[in-house]
Amino acid sequence: MNAKGDKYDVSGYPEAQLQPGSRGKVLMNLRGITRLRDMEALEISEHARILGKYIETIDSGKRFTAADIRAMHKNWLGKIYEWAGTYRNINIGKSGFQFASAAYIPQLMDDFEKEILARYTPCRGDIDAVSYAIALTHAELVLIHPFREGNGRLARLLAVLMGLQAGLPPFDFYLISGEKREKPYFSAVRAALSHNYVPMKIIFRKIIEYSLKKADRNV
Repeated sequence: MNAKGDKYDVSGYPEAQLQPGSRGKVLMNLRGITRLRDMEALEISEHARILGKYIETIDSGKRFTAADIRAMHKNWLGKIYEWAGTYRNINIGKSGFQFASAAYIPQLMDDFEKEILARYTPCRGDIDAVSYAIALTHAELVLIHPFREGNGRLARLLAVLMGLQAGLPPFDFYLISGEKREKPYFSAVRAALSHNYVPMKIIFRKIIEYSLKKADRNV
């Protein structure tokens, strides 16, 4: 959850409203949930549900669009937040790092569709090419941060779907889970600001190799 002020800095906007009775820890939601652990559990279960749905129905020849990204967000969080699937109207940052200004998000997502999604989906190629395509797409979507909540997990969902298009197994993100493992990941996100996608490519290549080995063990 990203409602706590020490993680995201937001104020004065409807999307920043907190659930009454949550002690400032949970965003206003359709379920009336006030405990952070309950909200985190619900978001995780809904993410697993939508991931399973997309894995079962993925079209290997689909070219993703900005509308698809909004639909994914809506399908995932639509039962939790009223604003799910809607671009944010507030500026947000994390650990002193500011994501794209809300005023520019519609144009940035339009550019993201035309310049990145249209070029790199459907995802094809060898591991090196796929690692780069997914890394670039993932990093740029995270930098735009189009929604109030769930951007990183949504970007991971898209990465999984792109990997499936390339004939890879669903990704296991163990290598970037946990506080210590997240540091190289966030450094890679920052590097992408300068269009340096090599650090993120290295991360996704490791994720792909780890996921392939795990899939082989499970056969």
